[in-house]
Amino acid sequence: MQLKTISELSERFGVSTRTLRYWEQVGLIESERLPDYAYRVYTPETTERIAQILILRRLRLPLRDIAAILEKPEARTWIGVLQAQIREIDGERDALQAVRDALAVLANRVFWLASSTRPALPDEQALLRLVQQLSPLPKEQEEIKMTELKKAEQILSAKMDVRYVYLPPMTVAAAQYTGPNPEDTAGRMLDDFVQETGLIQKMPGLRVLGFNNPSPEKPEDTYGYEFWVTIPEDMDVPAPLEKKTFAGGLYAAHAIKMGDFHEWGSFMERMENDPQYAIAWREPYAMGGCFEEHLNAPTYYKKEEKSRQFIQLDLLIPIREK
Repeated sequence: MQLKTISELSERFGVSTRTLRYWEQVGLIESERLPDYAYRVYTPETTERIAQILILRRLRLPLRDIAAILEKPEARTWIGVLQAQIREIDGERDALQAVRDALAVLANRVFWLASSTRPALPDEQALLRLVQQLSPLPKEQEEIKMTELKKAEQILSAKMDVRYVYLPPMTVAAAQYTGPNPEDTAGRMLDDFVQETGLIQKMPGLRVLGFNNPSPEKPEDTYGYEFWVTIPEDMDVPAPLEKKTFAGGLYAAHAIKMGDFHEWGSFMERMENDPQYAIAWREPYAMGGCFEEHLNAPTYYKKEEKSRQFIQLDLLIPIREK
């Protein structure tokens, strides 16, 4: 019997050891401990089961459904799980089709506006009326209704990946700037501080968070941005940066790629309708306690300045249990 270690399975299947340990923790797979051997090992049967789990995950089956199939691999169990997944995917497909149809109608409307003497891009009120009406253009047969779009938005919002995390208390150095491109200016202030103080050596696991401060009430408003970087409690912070303390707390987190800040709206609506948690506005009040955490900050600061780039963020909304 050829036994495998967790590292060997991780390399073979391209899945992290943390994931494999989690699967074992929830009962999807099992390991064995041999006498006089320091590492736990996995049998060929478990190796085959891991391959099955990965195939089912690629079909987007939740782990709970995979567990049900593996526990009772009967035709009835398979059919029930697969049909439920098909219905869910059909719902997503219909929701996306409704959004696509609306975009097509709107694109045609803008085309006709551009062909006339009126401005090609409608103002806010005109755009709102367009979306509300969405009557068919010449030679179009589909009519898009706002109720369909609302239903589509609800379906897609429900599929949003949301985690619930606890942010620990932190001592931070804060860099704030109000004016043109405040994120860039405040970011440079923070970068200079990290480099000049050698913070990456003093705080290897440092974290970087940011938020609008002050937040713009209208698109044309001049606004500010404030960056935080975690520091040792006894560290001095030179002006114009400020030393602050953060009490921590429970947050809902949604990961985005850099630039996808439009997802704030869907994320906020998702949490306003969360069955288990309510939004709990708290300090700092500029964004009601919401943050944007720039992930993998230690890696960012270890790179040369010209190659530094944050590519993923967590949007964070303060919450409490209902």
